[in-house]
Amino acid sequence: MSVGHTLWAQDATGLADLVRKGEVSPIELTEAAIARAEATRPDINATAEPLYEAARARAKTIDRSLPLAGVPFAIKDLGIAIKGVPTHGGSRIPAWLADVNSVLTDRYLAAGLVPIVTSTAPEHGLRLMTESKAFGITRNPWNTGHTSGGSSGGAAALVAAGVVPVAHASDGGGSIRVPSACTGLVGLKTSRGRIPLTPLVSESWYGMVVDHAVTRSVRDSALLLDLTHGPDRLSPYAALPPKGTFTAAAARDPGKLKLAVYRKSPLDLPVSLETLKALDTAVALAREGGHAVEEIDLPFIGRDFISDFCRTVASAVAGTMRAEALRVGRSVAGDIERATRVLGRLGEMVSAGETYAGLQRLHATSRRLIEETARYDAVLMPIIAHPPLACGAMDPKGADDLIENLLDKLHLTPLLRLKPLFGQLMDKSLWFTHWPAIQNVSGQPSIALPVHVTDAGLPLGIQAAGRPGDEETLLSLAAQMEKISGWLGRRAPLKVPS
Repeated sequence: MSVGHTLWAQDATGLADLVRKGEVSPIELTEAAIARAEATRPDINATAEPLYEAARARAKTIDRSLPLAGVPFAIKDLGIAIKGVPTHGGSRIPAWLADVNSVLTDRYLAAGLVPIVTSTAPEHGLRLMTESKAFGITRNPWNTGHTSGGSSGGAAALVAAGVVPVAHASDGGGSIRVPSACTGLVGLKTSRGRIPLTPLVSESWYGMVVDHAVTRSVRDSALLLDLTHGPDRLSPYAALPPKGTFTAAAARDPGKLKLAVYRKSPLDLPVSLETLKALDTAVALAREGGHAVEEIDLPFIGRDFISDFCRTVASAVAGTMRAEALRVGRSVAGDIERATRVLGRLGEMVSAGETYAGLQRLHATSRRLIEETARYDAVLMPIIAHPPLACGAMDPKGADDLIENLLDKLHLTPLLRLKPLFGQLMDKSLWFTHWPAIQNVSGQPSIALPVHVTDAGLPLGIQAAGRPGDEETLLSLAAQMEKISGWLGRRAPLKVPS
């Protein structure tokens, strides 16, 4: 078998094992990954910055005893820094050149990973489809006419295309789980405080953004989490420590769990029959694993909750645009996309008092959610309301025109008059996905499970949300479902270069 086929067939854990045994070298894996990155680049468009020469140099000298020695990797072009590599954030704003690595970058390097590219993201991670003016459309390897999701859509496309077996990703409102659901991958949204974002920031979006990865296998997600979790000296807070290792959790039988199923759209928007079919598939797998499953409702998770989330994000976007203008020494209004500009303007019109009040309401609802679901080991629910959309299907231009025209007339009118604007923007931007923001607000972990492929050949995953700090139960459950379903053997229908 060629090294290219080995890269395609193995997960990260398997590749590292081959490196340790001397059956394949880090430089061979790196060259195979670079070749595949270039071969698939025209079709999926998932690379922001190639890191080929640095990858080759690293692969030639890497310590083969490291846990993931020589495994090709991708780092998202948003959120964490690689010293000397431009960070674009999916934007036409002049790139930022870091003079230090993020703590997480250093932990990836210490694990033995070899970054070969940075992966594409929509501008500042604000869309759940990876399409930007700066980099164009990132496409789904399962069908390049469809989206790979967002905002970690580049990461997901690279893993699904077999360029790398695992890739860094981040999630502020579903940005790990949505791409995983679209591309047939495992995507763990970690507990708040599990992985540090330092030294660039202490937290992002008021603590709603977390970092981890998209992977082919559950065991890769667990191993990578073992190698990267835990606070550093600058972390403002930390998740509850695990009882053991995440790798051990993924390897053990979960026992008989008590699971819940939540089907309702928090926005009362349509949910496709394919999504419900995927959820039923997950329930059937759970029951086959011996778990008790019951249907529940969460009536307090509704439009008001999602609206508060959207206003909070808008205020964060407004603050980010101010920081970017300060960094480059001028207004960035001409650089950013209209959707970003509209969201930022909405954020500027939300008062500081209303932002704080909204956060307090979100926290109160989160406490209720955590208390009322504490008796369940996990809650199964959808991620995306529809199968992966056609590229360009969520073009926000119509809504942006309407809202920007109204903003020009409203100026600084009371927030009460802004509520219809938020409602229009919310329904337009969240029509595709209604659920993932729940766990970003509550801080709970949630894992995307690639349980279903539609008749049209498109993946459609669902998620299992756990108790705060309890990734171990989620990984154990996910590994069992992976074994029962056989989804680990699925690959996007791409031709593998020899």
